[in-house]
Amino acid sequence: MIDFAEMRRAMVDAQVRANDVTDLRIVAAMLDTPRERFVPPGLKNFAYIDEDLLVKPGNPARYLMEPMVLAKLLQAAEIGPDALVLDVGAATGYSTAVLARLAGQVVALEEDAELAAQGSNLLVELGLLNAAYVQGPMTAGWSAEAPYDVILLNGSIDSPPEALFAQLKPEGRLVAVVGQGRSARATVYTNTPGGVGARIVFDAAVPPLPGFEPRPGFVF
Repeated sequence: MIDFAEMRRAMVDAQVRANDVTDLRIVAAMLDTPRERFVPPGLKNFAYIDEDLLVKPGNPARYLMEPMVLAKLLQAAEIGPDALVLDVGAATGYSTAVLARLAGQVVALEEDAELAAQGSNLLVELGLLNAAYVQGPMTAGWSAEAPYDVILLNGSIDSPPEALFAQLKPEGRLVAVVGQGRSARATVYTNTPGGVGARIVFDAAVPPLPGFEPRPGFVF
């Protein structure tokens, strides 16, 4: 019988604490969230490895970000207990479940109807009543609940759309991995009175978030 709780503790110790995640609220949230519930049955034994996990194959394929990158993004976002958070590309809802233990309210935005239904059911089963799924284009955000204290993007992007910046509160933060491969950087964007400022916080490489790829240029 696999002891998922022990695997979860090992993940937090080896991947989260060991990579300068010092926020004890994030540590506790990840210890309380059963990652094995959010992956396909054949991957449950691998739920706590230090890798991005495929949750839906296809084109585009969808992944859960590796735990270390997620934890460091959450720490960089500085999420308060009363924060309103938009979780973009929530997939099966692991990031949303962790966020629900950190924030006041979480809106999980997902385009894929199957993933949204799966994630919504899991949130209910886990009793996370302060988080809910909405379905729509991820690049458009979800203006109905805006403005947000924090927007998290679950995958690498070329650059954040202006539509997402427009949904941030004053001093609100958008956190994302920007770029592809070895050139990718986890970045915090802050909505300041003088405009949106950007701060690189660490190097990271995660699968791309569909819809946020570079747009092809004009060909003459």
